[in-house]
Amino acid sequence: MFTKMETQNTRDHLLQIGLRRIHATGYASTGVKEILDDAGVPKGSFYHYFPSKEAFAIEVLKLYVQGENQRAEQTLRTGKAAPLKRLRQHFEELIKVYGPSATVSGCMMGNLSLEMADHSDSIQSLLRSSFANWQASIAGVLEEAIEGGDLPKSTKQEKLAAFLLNSYEGALLRSKADRSNAPLENFLDIAFNVLLDH
Repeated sequence: MFTKMETQNTRDHLLQIGLRRIHATGYASTGVKEILDDAGVPKGSFYHYFPSKEAFAIEVLKLYVQGENQRAEQTLRTGKAAPLKRLRQHFEELIKVYGPSATVSGCMMGNLSLEMADHSDSIQSLLRSSFANWQASIAGVLEEAIEGGDLPKSTKQEKLAAFLLNSYEGALLRSKADRSNAPLENFLDIAFNVLLDH
């Protein structure tokens, strides 16, 4: 029998390994055996904690989203910088962490959207809600900018937030294809020096 502490530690260990592997190589290329070999635990342990590989991937994605929510909290919602400056810093940090020069490039949410959204309703639902929450955080910063006079009162912050998020994700994908930061630099330039420069 597992003690409560052993159960939590083993489960967390499996999730951390799954997060690293799925982010680096994708869902299909990540085998349960590889995760177990990395974790140094027997096969039965995996199915003790997770009923299926899909259920495991959902928990891994939740862990990734939790980390990104903490990142957004630090860059978007705290600090004394002006709202648009905080927003730019948020995207600049993401580009540094997930751009083509990073150890593991690409956004896990974007990668799994391409790979799994058409094949798993559960993963698609989690991706949809996670993107919606991220978009709402961006919209909140834009609302601050409107209230502070940095953007026109006529600005539709929800639509603008969606456009910025979609543009970033598209630029990140293109940067992987090009193995270049140029698409991401173009995103920053157009977003902050043209679109949001009022």
